[in-house]
Amino acid sequence: MKYHVLERIFNKHNTPRKFESLELDSSFSILRLSKHVRYFAYYPQEVILERDVRLGFPEFVGLEKVMTSILEEKQELFELEGIYRCNEDKGDFYIDIYIVGEPAENRLIILFEDVTNRMLLEQKLNQRVNETNLLSSTLVAYKNYMDKVITSMADALIVTTKAGKIKRVNKATVELLGYTEEEIIDKQISSIIDDNKFLQKAIQQRSLYKKYFQNVEVVCRTKSRERKLIAFSCSVISKKINGVEDIVYIGRDITAKKRRQQRKSAQYTITNILSESVTVKQAIPQILQAICESLQWDLGELWTPNQYLSVNHKATKNPVLRCVEMWSSRRIEAREFEAITWLTTLSPGVGLAGKVWETLDPVWCEDIANDDICPRYNRVEQSELHAAFGFPIINENRILGVMIFFSREVLFKDEDLLQMMVSIGSQIAQFLQRKQAETALLESEERYRDLFENANDLIQSVNPYGRFLYTNRAWQETLGYSKSELENISVFDIVHPDFRIRCRDVFYRVMSSGNFEQLQAAFMTKDGRTIFLEGNLNCKFIEGKPAAARAIFRDVTARVSAEKALRHQQEQTEKLLLNILPASIANRLKQEPGTIAEYFEDVTVMFADIVGFTQIAASVTAKTLVNLLNQIFSLFDRLSLKYNLEKIKTIGDAYMVVGGLPTRNSNHPQAIAAMALEMQNSIETFNRRNNLNLSIRIGIHTGSVVAGVIGLQKFSYDLWGNTVNIASRMESHGLPGKIQVTEDTFQRLQDKFILEKRGEILVKGKGLMTTYLLLGSRE
Repeated sequence: MKYHVLERIFNKHNTPRKFESLELDSSFSILRLSKHVRYFAYYPQEVILERDVRLGFPEFVGLEKVMTSILEEKQELFELEGIYRCNEDKGDFYIDIYIVGEPAENRLIILFEDVTNRMLLEQKLNQRVNETNLLSSTLVAYKNYMDKVITSMADALIVTTKAGKIKRVNKATVELLGYTEEEIIDKQISSIIDDNKFLQKAIQQRSLYKKYFQNVEVVCRTKSRERKLIAFSCSVISKKINGVEDIVYIGRDITAKKRRQQRKSAQYTITNILSESVTVKQAIPQILQAICESLQWDLGELWTPNQYLSVNHKATKNPVLRCVEMWSSRRIEAREFEAITWLTTLSPGVGLAGKVWETLDPVWCEDIANDDICPRYNRVEQSELHAAFGFPIINENRILGVMIFFSREVLFKDEDLLQMMVSIGSQIAQFLQRKQAETALLESEERYRDLFENANDLIQSVNPYGRFLYTNRAWQETLGYSKSELENISVFDIVHPDFRIRCRDVFYRVMSSGNFEQLQAAFMTKDGRTIFLEGNLNCKFIEGKPAAARAIFRDVTARVSAEKALRHQQEQTEKLLLNILPASIANRLKQEPGTIAEYFEDVTVMFADIVGFTQIAASVTAKTLVNLLNQIFSLFDRLSLKYNLEKIKTIGDAYMVVGGLPTRNSNHPQAIAAMALEMQNSIETFNRRNNLNLSIRIGIHTGSVVAGVIGLQKFSYDLWGNTVNIASRMESHGLPGKIQVTEDTFQRLQDKFILEKRGEILVKGKGLMTTYLLLGSRE
């Protein structure tokens, strides 16, 4: 045996190892076996001396040439690695098999080693290696993905160290701030942020290690020193060790959005100031302050050639402009500049205010320090002011004044802001004109005040917004409001809600057209009562523009109440009349007082009578009898309404109804027949419910009648003619519980109803007549 082969086997792994062995002869029979070698066999019972090794170890089947080659010294060693075994004692395990030769003795030595632990370690190691490779690939792919996301982000991204040094920025940051990536990397973030307290919070607050800032608005500076308002969200990437590795800032440029909000707020505030201010002097300081605070300017001025703004000043060829109002922010120190301003006078074309006055256009200066447009600046030893703009206050092409604003920043020209200021200038001019008109109006109306105060009518005057300018004594006494209370409300606040929309329509129509309008409306008194006022409304114009709406009212509450009561009474009378007469006849009677008579060629008349009513009347009280009739005739009334028939009257226990009038129609025989059948059914139902045994006789005839209203008292709608008499005879000569009809009615009903010929009967005054009994409907 070559011992270097065994040395290779034993030194293959740097760990202590244990082997079991077999010795085989050239025919592969077992010559010798170690103590525990059977544990490694697939069939342990076959591992005995002089038995073929392939019976216990099937792995050697097919390796005969290899083993012979080792015996013949053509091959030194053969290895079988990772052979799987399983037995009851050891469970699952793995073995390595080594085959070496002993040519001198013509023997083979087979070594067996349990490599289960090593195999499991190798498997775990391979798994870890695969997982590591997979994770590495994922991280690389994720890094590439995140790089693309960061590059394509519309928001700015800045990554800094704990000390604030910028480590990374994206494309959006570069474009937003105007730096190249090389210029901004390694800079301190404080160099681009105005308010460094934000950075200090991000770094120093311990809570930041667990939380993050979101949408914190910070002013940043671009490379050109332009201000940008950025909404930053900030989070921290922490190491496992105590400390902060990186701080990530995600910022969105909200400069334009914030500017729009500020300007909208400024316009709203100024509109509010102008609507609530009583005088010009009260409004202007508030407007200067609102523009500075809303739009972040530091100093505001008003220049005018008069003592103050006025629409009545006379134009001169060489006006001298003076500053008459000023407001400054606490952020700047401008006392010297302000003192010089109060003493400064300007001619048109001189200085910023003079240039605006001369051109009637707004003017912008990015930095007054580098421009001769503001001579005052050169007289001040030290000033923080830089950007400035001015705009005119113009009324009907006549300039009244100029407003100037200064900022401690250098700012580029903003055309949108200038256009907005021109609009505000127009608003201020309109406010001046309106106040002037209100003043003139008050002066004019003062002459009539004594007359109004002693009038019994209610007199009021309001401005175009509905605010009270004047109310007389009668108005205040009637509605209960004092002058001080009227200063805080408009006329529409005391109009009853039901009349508010209508009153607004009339008010705005008068204010736009100037025409007189009559108005009746309900007003709410101070103590909550509703009173009705009626009168005229007109508008006073000054220089073609509405200045006030004046109204003279009279209290008509008593009249309205009386009219309401009268209408209610009329409605009750109308309702009663419609219960007596058909609606069309009632309307004719109201329009044509006197006798109403009309001929109807084709109608159907029905009489119904309760059989044995006289006997019933004798056995019950009068109240019970009337109650009984009311119930029965109410049933019949509902049926007449159902079939659109006209009830004529009741006479005792007889009920008379007609079809085909006062509105002519062709289906009246069928409607009468259907009602007669349903009347019979109703009586049967009534009997069952009341434990009675009533029956009715019904007679029907079709023909012509005269219908109308006659008399002056207790008049009613009635019918006359032979048709009425015959229908009455059909009822009186009829049979209890039956419906008797004449030949004329039979001819109109036979197609849709079942009728039975009764034969000829003797009718008083008519002789023999053929009659029929109505039994039911063919449908």
